[in-house]
Amino acid sequence: MVTHSAETPTFLGTGYRSRKPRRQGITHALDKGTPVVALEALMPSVSDFVDVWKFGWGLAYADPEIKSKVEVLRRNGVNACPGGTLLEISWQQDRMEEFFAWTAEVGFPCVEVSSGATGIPAEAKRELIRQARSLGFEVLAEVGSKDPADHATAQQWVDEILADTEAGASWVVAEGRESGTVGIYESDGQIRAELVKEIERSVDRSTIIYEAPRRAQQAWLIRHIGSQVNLGNIAVSDLPSVESLRLGLRTDTIDVSLEAGKRNRDIDRSTTTRYPGST
Repeated sequence: MVTHSAETPTFLGTGYRSRKPRRQGITHALDKGTPVVALEALMPSVSDFVDVWKFGWGLAYADPEIKSKVEVLRRNGVNACPGGTLLEISWQQDRMEEFFAWTAEVGFPCVEVSSGATGIPAEAKRELIRQARSLGFEVLAEVGSKDPADHATAQQWVDEILADTEAGASWVVAEGRESGTVGIYESDGQIRAELVKEIERSVDRSTIIYEAPRRAQQAWLIRHIGSQVNLGNIAVSDLPSVESLRLGLRTDTIDVSLEAGKRNRDIDRSTTTRYPGST
């Protein structure tokens, strides 16, 4: 884990952040093809606050540097994960045994089980979750459709989340895509607030990762759920700015992060990671 230098300023109160490995406050990055040299150079700046590193879509399969990248992430305490689309293509071609063998050989600790690209039936999806868990992988299951016209009810979302976690998923990723215009979002990027509120009322929030590629979406989720909300599909270039949103170092989240800083006084310091200045 990266530690902060003694030269980091300490005069401001900042938002609460839990220590890695953590269940809440997850930042899940979407990598579209960072070279291994750049990835290694980036780690000292971001490894302390990124938890899951997803190689988007099926890119990991075509990447000659993928083993080296997964190893860089492992050394820096970041969990590597192939995109769910790759698993779906493997399922569609009846190559799941080969997929899991390759994923283990590369060194991925996590896999994503989704169904939005190929329409994997619900029970087949749950069986894939159970199979991945039995092989020792940590599982992220994606829920929600990639079709902008598909507005499943809040109860349908909740039922799918609960069924996936019961099957063994460690986290369930609420669909938003790279565009932030489907799933938990309207076509214009506005959040479906009542849907998110119902998920929060019905599901353990530590199990949900909300895909939030846009700054306004990230800020809304931090303001309404807190600095420890799990955020996914964060562009690699946006990782530092998302952490600054969590800490209240941007205008979008000053109020909620100041409140989080005040609450930190009541939390046992031995069980948390604090940024300099947290109170």
